[in-house]
Amino acid sequence: MKTPELKDIMNQRKLASHVAIFMFSLVVTIIFSISGKVGKEPIDTIYLFIILFLQIEVFIFFGSLLFSKVNFDRSPGVVTRVVIVRFLYFLVICLIVSMTLFLLIKASGSLLENQPLSNVIPDFIHNQFNSWFKSTVSGLSVGAVIFIFLLWQTSLRREQKLREENLIFLNETLKNQVNPHFLFNSLNTLSSLIGTQPDTAEQFIARLASIYRYILENSRKDRISLKSELTFITDYFELHKIRDEGKMALNINAPEAERYEIIPVSLQILIENATKHNMATRENPLNITIHIENRYVVVENNLQRMSTQLKSTRIGLKNLAERVRLATGKVLIVEETNDSFIVKVPLLS
Repeated sequence: MKTPELKDIMNQRKLASHVAIFMFSLVVTIIFSISGKVGKEPIDTIYLFIILFLQIEVFIFFGSLLFSKVNFDRSPGVVTRVVIVRFLYFLVICLIVSMTLFLLIKASGSLLENQPLSNVIPDFIHNQFNSWFKSTVSGLSVGAVIFIFLLWQTSLRREQKLREENLIFLNETLKNQVNPHFLFNSLNTLSSLIGTQPDTAEQFIARLASIYRYILENSRKDRISLKSELTFITDYFELHKIRDEGKMALNINAPEAERYEIIPVSLQILIENATKHNMATRENPLNITIHIENRYVVVENNLQRMSTQLKSTRIGLKNLAERVRLATGKVLIVEETNDSFIVKVPLLS
């Protein structure tokens, strides 16, 4: 009875792969026959083809059996040791199987030619071992190169999968930063506006609903149009203006914003940082500008540090930088001068 593991491996071996191995074996056999590297008898050519085809099939089978279940979630050192040990097992198994197949084919030929079987092993040891060993080792060397290439491809696919999973996680982490603290402050502001400024409270509710609708609609997207992101930022900033009684100003200069895309909710953390770490008064308002420069969205604010500076973990910027690196392959540019703080976020075409 076949084990589930064996069934999985056999299911992976599609008909196309067997046909490909058959054709490869046939081509190699023809090349060797034309070059005179096999005996002149037709039976020698047939033996070569059968041995080559069976060896490749068996080698691939044992390779799949040994390496398809390697757990790459462990540490690199452990994975390396496991791969090396299994590869050594693979080489030993291949040599034993290759020798067995060779002897079985020779024994079958002896029976067909009415030759005594007692000569098969001595003849192999004294006359055929060197040529068999050299050809088998050469074939395994080529197989080793292919094996390393396949492992490299597997590693690249795994890394890409981890990058995508990490990007999704960081997206969710950053988006969730908008929710608790911001919602708490917004509800407090709304509570005070309802009794004193009902019209402003109505505008406040509309913008708050727009913000959370944007987050819900785009929570699972990897990119969004820059125009939509800037509309979201405008609504987000207007709530800050209402809450802080006009002590802040936002200027957006982004012509042709519809031509570009950006990571969703990527600009919110920059606006939040600016409002969180800088003073804002009517005499000295906090001015934030957003513009496009060389395929980057540039967010800049004037520095007006608070006398009691809040301790910054920069987790938001670190997460944003990692999201940018994974999504675009570029770095988040952060610059600070004596009077301004500047962050440049790469755009997506």
